[in-house]
Amino acid sequence: PVAGRCAYFVERKKRFCKMVPAPGRLFCGEHGQQEEENDRKRIPCPLDPKHTVYEDQLQKHLKKCNSREKPKPVYFVQDINAGLKDAAEIPEEQVPISSLSKQELENLITKLKKASNGLELCLKKQILSHQALQEALNDPKNGESAFKHLKQQASILGNMEKLHLLGPGRCFVEFGAGRGKLSHWVDVALQNVENVQFLLVERATTRFKVDGKHKRRDSMFERLRVDIQHLCLNKVPILEKKKLPVVGIGKHLCGAATDLALRCLVESYTTCCDGENAEPAPKRPRTDKTEVASNNTADTDRNKEDCKPVAGIVIALCCHHKCDWTHYVGREFFKSVGLGPVEFHYFQRMSSWATCGMRKTTTKASTSEDQTDNTEEHEQTLSKTESCSDTLQGILTVEERKEIGCLCKLLIDHGRIEYLQQRGYKATLQYYTESAVSLENVLLTAVPSPSLIPEPTT
Repeated sequence: PVAGRCAYFVERKKRFCKMVPAPGRLFCGEHGQQEEENDRKRIPCPLDPKHTVYEDQLQKHLKKCNSREKPKPVYFVQDINAGLKDAAEIPEEQVPISSLSKQELENLITKLKKASNGLELCLKKQILSHQALQEALNDPKNGESAFKHLKQQASILGNMEKLHLLGPGRCFVEFGAGRGKLSHWVDVALQNVENVQFLLVERATTRFKVDGKHKRRDSMFERLRVDIQHLCLNKVPILEKKKLPVVGIGKHLCGAATDLALRCLVESYTTCCDGENAEPAPKRPRTDKTEVASNNTADTDRNKEDCKPVAGIVIALCCHHKCDWTHYVGREFFKSVGLGPVEFHYFQRMSSWATCGMRKTTTKASTSEDQTDNTEEHEQTLSKTESCSDTLQGILTVEERKEIGCLCKLLIDHGRIEYLQQRGYKATLQYYTESAVSLENVLLTAVPSPSLIPEPTT
C-alpha cells in the first residue's frame, strides 16, 4: 500500500484502497473493521447500502448521511407539472412491438399515416450560427465531438437571436442543464448586457460544471437541484424578487422532460403570474358605473404590467422513445385525431426507428465508425427484440422503418406545437443542424403572440 493511504486491498478492483485513514490508523473508516484492535461491527447504511457504518453509531450517522432526505426547497411543489391526474386514463402495460402480429402492426401504421395527413412533413431548415462561438468553432484543439456540440449550440443561439430573445432584463432557465454549457454560451453572447439571470435546472449532481466559473457581477448563475416535475418557477426567490420575463432553453431535453418543461413554463409559471395568489382588489362604492368600469380596466392593466410571462422557448428535442402519456402535453391533439394512450405507447417506441437500431448490419469498419460518430449523448436504450425483430424485418425495409420513425417523432412534436398554439404562442419546428452533426436535429421554438410579449426589465 502507498504510505499514508488505507492498507485494505480491494479484491474487486485489484488494488489497495486510496482513502486516507485517520492519524495512527492503517485503515480508512470504511475498512476499519480489519483493524485488529477494533472489533466493532460495521453494517450497511439503511439509507444507502453502498456504504457501511459502525452499528453503535448508526443513529448519529443517519442524521448526517448524504443520502438522507433533505428539506425541500421553497420552489418544490409536488407534481405541479406532472400533467395527468385521472388514474383511469393512465395506460396499462403494453406488449412490446416485437410481439405484435403483422396485421396489428399494419393497423398501427395506417392510423399513424391517417393522423399525419395535413401535417407539414418537411420541416424548414434554419441552421444558423452566432459570433459568440466563432473563436471556439475555429479552435483546432477541439475534437470532432466537441465541434459537433459547438455547432449545435451556435445554431441554438442563432435562432434565439433571430427571435430577439438575447437581450437585457431576461431570466434564462436552462432545463436539463447538465454542466451548463448552453447557458455559458448565452452568457458569452450577452457580455455587454445588464440585468441577466440564469437558472440551471438539473435533478442530478453534476461534475465539471461551468457556471461556477462566471464571476461577472451583472449576470448571476443559480442551480436548482430539482426534478422539473416538481418545479414551481413562480416560487424561485430571484424571480419573485426581480420579476424578470423568462426564456426557457434546453439542448436535447430528453423525452418526457420536454413536456414537463413546457408545462412548467406555460401553465404553472404563467398561471401564478396571472394573479392566482394575488390579493383581491379593494371594494369600491357603486356610485358611478363608468368610474367603476374605468377603475377595473386600470386594475387589469396594472396586473398585466406586474405579470411577466414567458418571453420565449427554445428547446432542442430528443429521445421521443422516453416520452410518457401521463406527462405528454399533446394528449388533446392525439384524441382529436382518434388516437389514445395505446397508440401513443407504440408510436413513441417506434420513434426510435428514425435514429437507431434499424440500420443495415455490416462488417465494414467505416460504417461502424459512422454510427459511432452519430451517437448522441442520450443513447437510445431499446431492447434487441424491439429494434431487430424478425417480424419487423419481414414487413418493412430499413428505409420504411426510418420513415415511420420520423413520422412518429413529427406527430408527437406536433401535439406539443398545438398545445403551445392553443395557449397563445407562435410555435414552430425546424431543423437547426445537419443530421451528420446530430440525428436529433429538430428545434422547437415558441414566442408569445404580440399582445403577450413582455417588455424587457432594464
